[in-house]
Amino acid sequence: SRDSRSIAKTGTSLLDSSQRTPPTRNISNACQKNLSAVKISGFRSLSAEIQDFLYYRHCRHFPTLLDLPDKCGGADESKEIFLLLVIKSSPVNYDRREVLRKTWAKERLHNGVWIRRIFISGTMGDGYEKERLNKLLELEQKEHNDILQWDFKESFFNLTLKQILFLDWMETNCHYVRFLLNGDDDVFANTDNMVEYLQGLKDNNGSTHLFTGHLISYASPVRWSGSKYFIPVQVHKPNSYPPYCGGGGFLMSLYTALVIQKMSQVTTIVPIDDVYMGMCLAKAKLAPAAHMGIKTLGWYIPSKTLDKYDPCYFKELLLIHRFLPAHMYVMWHRIHDPSLKCGTSKKTAMSFGW
Repeated sequence: SRDSRSIAKTGTSLLDSSQRTPPTRNISNACQKNLSAVKISGFRSLSAEIQDFLYYRHCRHFPTLLDLPDKCGGADESKEIFLLLVIKSSPVNYDRREVLRKTWAKERLHNGVWIRRIFISGTMGDGYEKERLNKLLELEQKEHNDILQWDFKESFFNLTLKQILFLDWMETNCHYVRFLLNGDDDVFANTDNMVEYLQGLKDNNGSTHLFTGHLISYASPVRWSGSKYFIPVQVHKPNSYPPYCGGGGFLMSLYTALVIQKMSQVTTIVPIDDVYMGMCLAKAKLAPAAHMGIKTLGWYIPSKTLDKYDPCYFKELLLIHRFLPAHMYVMWHRIHDPSLKCGTSKKTAMSFGW
């Protein structure tokens, strides 16, 4: 989730060896600080958080605390997944996960195909607080079997790491998936509409390229140090980003997810995860595409006299960012109310982002 903004301040904060579980396959026991980072021009003028990122940006392997080795069906092809919901969630966001499990992320058959979910998470806090939050996820795992957790610290700068760890896990464990929704735990996703959209694609059953969402083109790194999205030249030297889709939520095929996983092995980590996905696509000479039904920058209603949560604005869309849990719970039930009647004007307003 993007609500987790605390930045790791020391190398040991990235990986707490005192609470490490036995490493799984291809997981190293530790990640050594790259002392040569101090030789980067202007390094000492950077904040401690960015220095820490540069010291440890090569670290890609962390112990798995909670795993889902059979989530994608294993040898049982009857559990083949059409749409896998991959939801970024910080340990503290229990209320969000509970609402999602009851609404758009509920595991179910829709239009004859399976929708399954996975929450992906790191760790938060230190000492007893970290232990309590890890226990929370462990209890959720026993009840719902839907959490992947690694022993790295949740932070804004580690969102890309979370994506890489998931893609590596997926490449090993998830070959029955057709499509994936990758998104935050504060989006409202009309997953019924997503299935119908994906089923309507011509000549794509997940085996060819698809990457679609709120397309952002001609973006540049923010060089103002006061911004949350500040990226100095020491982290990313070019003055432009490749096209990418907003990280609140986007759809991709299994084919594209595997291509990004492969490209991530040879693409230097940058902190902004949606930009990084665009960089991996560009390296593979693939392009993201726009979908007008995915709105990761929120929405605007043209009059204060209108209800911005009128379900008719959302019934035809695929995804909107951001929603509080209570609003999400109510909206899911309202758009599925068989008595709901909507005129064309409201559908048109949201389609064009008014």
